[in-house]
Amino acid sequence: MNKIKIGIVGYGNLGRGVIMSIKQNPDMEIVAVFSRRDPETLVLPDNIKAVHIDDILDYKLTIDVLILCGGSATDLPVQTPELVQHFNVIDSFDTHAVIPEHFDNVDVKAKIGGKIGIISVGWDPGLFSLNRLYGEVVLPVGETYTFWGPGLSQGHSDAIRRIEGVENGVQYTVPVEDSIEKARSGFGSNLTTRQKHSRVCYVVAKPDATNDKIESTIKNMPNYFADYDTDVHFISDEELRTNHNKMPHGGFVIRRGETNNSQNKHVIEYRLTEDSNPEFTSSVLVCYARAAYRLNKEGSSGAKTVLDIAPALLSIKSNADLRKELL
Repeated sequence: MNKIKIGIVGYGNLGRGVIMSIKQNPDMEIVAVFSRRDPETLVLPDNIKAVHIDDILDYKLTIDVLILCGGSATDLPVQTPELVQHFNVIDSFDTHAVIPEHFDNVDVKAKIGGKIGIISVGWDPGLFSLNRLYGEVVLPVGETYTFWGPGLSQGHSDAIRRIEGVENGVQYTVPVEDSIEKARSGFGSNLTTRQKHSRVCYVVAKPDATNDKIESTIKNMPNYFADYDTDVHFISDEELRTNHNKMPHGGFVIRRGETNNSQNKHVIEYRLTEDSNPEFTSSVLVCYARAAYRLNKEGSSGAKTVLDIAPALLSIKSNADLRKELL
């Protein structure tokens, strides 16, 4: 078997999750992990090679797909358009409000390089996006509701940690149970963003930081916290490491629709529960890397999202086996 050669950009929680996931995909192998850190300081499992990010273009002819494991706040808006000129790439860009802009930026560069860039891959955006689409097309008369959590958000936690004066921090998204029941029963049409979720932040401030300033910055951050009721708690680094060292998450996509002139009601519900947000997200990234490789081999280029990818392209199995086993 000719294995798909994977490069990993970034070695945080997501990068470590990608390594674990590739071990479960026998048609793939890791060429190297690329990092801004000194490669000598990275201790990688299974003798995986560590390379400084500045040397990544030396691997243009060696790597089939790069999986980008940086944050959406500052890493991916720069890295994805830059690298897709030279590599097929997958990213997990999750700032919903600016996905169209990110897509356009990546699309231009991908077509210049003749590469595929699949953006916003994960569970939301990602698998939840697919379930929203399926619900709308099957039940065109109806409403869709998405609830996240309870769980730790990597993207929002990363945004907190980038605030001046923050040493460390995590954020939990908490769905409002009463609002979930309203969505299921058909009384959720007027629910606002603030009514559906709250956000809870635990922050370790640097010694010279002003807590009030950090709290204000968090609560007023557009696209992340400004539209939600947000609680900010300042705690010690020890408490953070002891009580907030796991990364559970999940959520619901609910489509409530009508047929036969509203005489019959239907509810489609997709639920996800994760013990580890980064490990689950990494598993989604890896199967879409397979799709990127196959699409580019067929001659396709440009930006794509999960909405553009045929499901069979994700699987290691042949189309004949999929028809036999899953249809």
